[in-house]
Parts: sequence; C-alpha cells; structure tokens
Amino acid sequence: MSKEVEFIMGKNPVIEALKASHPINKIWIGEGTQKGQVAKVLQLAKENGVIVQHVPKRKLEQLVDSQNHQGVVASIAAYQYAEMSDLFDRARERNEEPFFLVLDEIEDPHNLGSILRTADAVGAHGVIIPKRRAVGLTQAVAKASTGAIQHVPVVRVTNIARTMDELKEEGLWFAGTDALGTEDYRQANFNMSIGLVIGSEGKGISRLIKEKCDFLVKIPMVGQVTSLNASVAASLLMYEVYRQRSPIGRS
Repeated sequence: MSKEVEFIMGKNPVIEALKASHPINKIWIGEGTQKGQVAKVLQLAKENGVIVQHVPKRKLEQLVDSQNHQGVVASIAAYQYAEMSDLFDRARERNEEPFFLVLDEIEDPHNLGSILRTADAVGAHGVIIPKRRAVGLTQAVAKASTGAIQHVPVVRVTNIARTMDELKEEGLWFAGTDALGTEDYRQANFNMSIGLVIGSEGKGISRLIKEKCDFLVKIPMVGQVTSLNASVAASLLMYEVYRQRSPIGRS
C-alpha cells in the first residue's frame, strides 16, 4: 500500500477526484459557500456516498494550513485500498484457508488501527470495511496501527451484506460477536475459511449483517461492564483463530 496526500483542496481538484471515484473519506465546505461549482461538489458527493460537512472557513484553514482552499477541502485515503482478489492471493500464497476481518461501521481510527495491528500479528489475510459511516485509511489510523497498515490489505466495499453473500459463494463462513450468541467463542470452530465480523463501537453488529452471519459467538464477561472495546473483542477472536490454526508444537 503506497502513501498518498491526505488532503486535497479547491473546487476543481475535489470535483475531479469525485469524478474519478477516488476514495474520499469526507468533504468539508465553508459556510456560505454554496453557488457555482460547489453545487457540483455537493451533487457528486451525494452520488458517490461521500459525507459532506459545512464548517466555518477557519476550520478549512486549520485542516490544510492554507487560505487557498476556495471553500472546499476533501480528506482522501492516506493509503491505497486493496482489491478483494489481493486477500485471496495472500491466502493462496501462504497455502492457508482465507482469514478475513469484516468491520461493520467502525468509526474510531484508533480502533481500526489497533485491529490492523492485531490482524498483522495473527496473519489475517485482510480487512473489509464499508465506504459509508466508517473510518477510512487516514493518517490517524496509520499511526495507531504502528506500521501494520503497510502490511494488511484493506478492501473498501459499497455494501457489506452483499459482499458477505459473494464471499459465501467463495466458501467463507462468517462468525459475528453478540451478547446473545449461542456459543462461547472459546468453543467455536474457526478452523475453516473464516470471516470474523466485528460491530461498531456503539451499536455492535447491525441487524442485517447479523442475519448474514453463519453463527454468533459470545465473549464471557463476569464483571460489571456489558461490552468490550471493538478492537479488544476483535483481538480475542483473532487470536482464537490463530490458536486453532497454529497449536503449540506445530512447526
């Protein structure tokens, strides 16, 4: 994954990026900037499902450290996204069953960075994230991943549910976490082509995505809190997959 510029500014550069379907995390538009090409920015952003936020122009100057933004600034992926075939290629090259992470609307860059870090540690073949309502590959994610962003392919898809259906056709089974799961994660069988589904920080796995899971597992909790941080839950499950695939004593 090669590094790219994090921000682009100006009406025409942002319009061209949108026309080219360049991965854009978010667009900021200065308050009071509505006419002419800004209307085109808004139209293209809507067509591409890109979040737009109207902010004071001082905010734009803080983002790009410049006054030449023309009232429009876009945050683009700090790192390039992979293709789904890249994930399968990695599994094939290692002669392993596919091991993917599917993240359902993870919004905290520190959580995504931490998940990437653990995914690298356990040898996961890649991570799948949605284009909307989720954090992308920003510099904050890169920093939190402590370099793992360079080694773990991340695929960005339009529709997680549809992607899961397509991956099932490729032989993947999907395991999600849920407090009402029928099986303790330590008893579940992950020794197969597996996709671990991790829900968002606040809501967990959405209803539709939960229905797409082949089985739901629970993480036992005996204390007073009712849920774990998304990256912690992901780490527990990833290491259980690793434990089952690489038992002690196997070379």
